[in-house]
Amino acid sequence: MGWMGRERVVAKTPEQIALMRVAGLLVGRTLEMLRGEVREGVTTAQLDALAEQHIRDHGGIPNFQLVPGYSHTLCTSVNEEVVHGIPGERVLVDGDLLSIDCGAQVQGWNGDAAMTVVVGGEEAARPRDLRLSEATRASMWAGIAALRAGGRISDVGAAVEDSIIASGQEHDHEYGIVLDYVGHGIGEDMHMPPQVPNYRHTGRSPATPVGTTICVEPMVTLGSQDNHVLPDDWTIVTDDGSRAAHWEHSVAITERGLWVLTAIDGGEAELTAAGAPFGPLD
Repeated sequence: MGWMGRERVVAKTPEQIALMRVAGLLVGRTLEMLRGEVREGVTTAQLDALAEQHIRDHGGIPNFQLVPGYSHTLCTSVNEEVVHGIPGERVLVDGDLLSIDCGAQVQGWNGDAAMTVVVGGEEAARPRDLRLSEATRASMWAGIAALRAGGRISDVGAAVEDSIIASGQEHDHEYGIVLDYVGHGIGEDMHMPPQVPNYRHTGRSPATPVGTTICVEPMVTLGSQDNHVLPDDWTIVTDDGSRAAHWEHSVAITERGLWVLTAIDGGEAELTAAGAPFGPLD
């Protein structure tokens, strides 16, 4: 990993984290709104338009549009698309596995989160797709719960990988952890140092003091993790055509514990279940 020994966490003040919560909550609520809009016959462009309107109506800016060369509010990745799928005229059908990545900026501070859903709900899903999505979601929460003041960024990747391996053993299936795309720091910009890998690695990684704000975002496949970029220069797809899932939250380390900035409840339920300290500032 190129960041080892060269990147570090820039800690945020409580006031800055509180501002990031405003942006994060807007992202979380936008994703919850979209969850109710995902159905057969809807295009990914229609979802993108709904997200932009919701963010702007609530005082935010779609921060994906601030990325050079990208003009959309969401990334919508369907089936074998891992991440960075571009919203367009694709019509969703029941059984599609859809990952929605969303970000917003409010008063100069950023939030970023992603979820995976099945078009048509569980009754339309392939059981292995549901298991894949849940394994990915669980690994994200394992990575978040591993964060602590005085720890290291590498704690996150180790916990994510261990969780994916455990899910694979439970499901009698070997999942692929995408290696080329990782989590990241967040704050005044959507993407900041340090990189946050989703796998165990060697070397001395950045420390995580109080005030750390990062995005934990595992991307996991049903088959090989090998992937490539489509000619649109954005969409990442699996080489073997296997389906992928993507979950993400923005999280802060506070004096009291962990605050998941993009979770509606701040992460209280999941953190409590994992035995990790819940530490909101409000």
